[in-house]
Amino acid sequence: MIHKFSMQDINIVVDVYSGAVHVVDDAVYDLLDVIEPRLPMANDDCPQDIIHELQEKYSVRQIQEAYREIYELYRQGLLFTEDVYKETAESMSKRSVVKALCLHVAHDCNLRCKYCFASTGSFEGKRSLMSAEVGKKAIDFVINRSGKRRNIEIDFFGGEPLMNFGVVKEIVEYAKAKGKEYNKNFRFTITTNGLLLNDEIKQYINENMANIVLSLDGTKEVNDNMRIRVDGRGCYDDIVPKFIDLAESRNQDNYYVRGTFTRHNLHFAKDVLHLADLGFKQTSVEPVVAPESEDYALREEDLPILFKEYENLAVQYLKRKKEGKGFNFFHFMIDLTQGPCVIKRLSGCGSGHEYLAVTPEGDIYPCHQFVGHEECKMGNVFDGNLDEEIKQQFERSNVYTKPKCMNCWAKFYCSGGCPANAYQFNHDINKPYDIGCELEKKRVECALMIQAALAISDCDDE
Repeated sequence: MIHKFSMQDINIVVDVYSGAVHVVDDAVYDLLDVIEPRLPMANDDCPQDIIHELQEKYSVRQIQEAYREIYELYRQGLLFTEDVYKETAESMSKRSVVKALCLHVAHDCNLRCKYCFASTGSFEGKRSLMSAEVGKKAIDFVINRSGKRRNIEIDFFGGEPLMNFGVVKEIVEYAKAKGKEYNKNFRFTITTNGLLLNDEIKQYINENMANIVLSLDGTKEVNDNMRIRVDGRGCYDDIVPKFIDLAESRNQDNYYVRGTFTRHNLHFAKDVLHLADLGFKQTSVEPVVAPESEDYALREEDLPILFKEYENLAVQYLKRKKEGKGFNFFHFMIDLTQGPCVIKRLSGCGSGHEYLAVTPEGDIYPCHQFVGHEECKMGNVFDGNLDEEIKQQFERSNVYTKPKCMNCWAKFYCSGGCPANAYQFNHDINKPYDIGCELEKKRVECALMIQAALAISDCDDE
């Protein structure tokens, strides 16, 4: 299987199963469509019927050279390669250990964001804060469930976790002590809206958190339209100076400014660039995921606008990189030299078996976005058990258990998409969210174009 596309006058061909990405000229690009139905290729001698089919557009010599180039890539196993992963997926038998927990230390928030999937922090339940006892039990749980794995990730989440920061610190110190006792290395992250950030909290975060996610949607107008306080006021003016200060204190690394765009700001590139203009080097602006009944929800008819917006953003992103004013945009960061392991490519994030979420009451869910769906509750940290049936559903899920993914060229880039989004829209983790799929494919194309353009630029400079 191959996928080919042109962007910014660059012809790009992706060989899905080898992972090879090729930049080709027009003759090769067009010839691929003619060759594919005629596979396999026997040798590098171009058949006369192919020459006849393309000779009105290209010379015989161009066609023959293009054919030889394609054949050489085919011979090396870099083009039109066979699927070597399906058999692996079908025989894959996981014995997962838990390696990450998302601790909901606060089911409460000091904002009332209109698009909040967590019902403005309550997760469709009562507003509550996690006790230190529950947090410590969660640490005990992950130690017991992590097997021989040494590295464990703990994500502090809400609501707004800074509303319960004293307990956050207790959990961190407890985990560190237990880590020494059981030879475990804990890595901590935290997500915050920033309203409660102060110098003391900043210092503790910088000393103890490997990463921090800072919630900000973009320009003041866009941010304050959706991210509002309990009394209806916006938050931009209060949090931006704090975020800039925190990012600088971390040397512009090991953090993300994370925003959300909605139907109200389909031209979201200006928000991404605004964040870059504020000085942030690590950004991630994501599409909202919401039912169409919400006026801010993305719809299928919005896709052409969003595709163009991603391409426009990619052009500006590339321009700034070349000018030495670059920044990282999460969805454009792609590593073509060493992709993830086979298991990761096939099955994704590990939610429901490697990554779990824990509520303030100690209840366990497949991930933070499943919290509130009672039918998905897997257990409680106080009894230490997990619902094996639910766990196995997530363990078995991969790109080959998802009919829509099997013939998708981008399946090894997204690993089948977000199970929570699939569940929200289709009540089935094996039926991906359609709009999410289309946006992911466009983002991957943009990321590949950026890499290709940078490689061409490097060659031109030599």
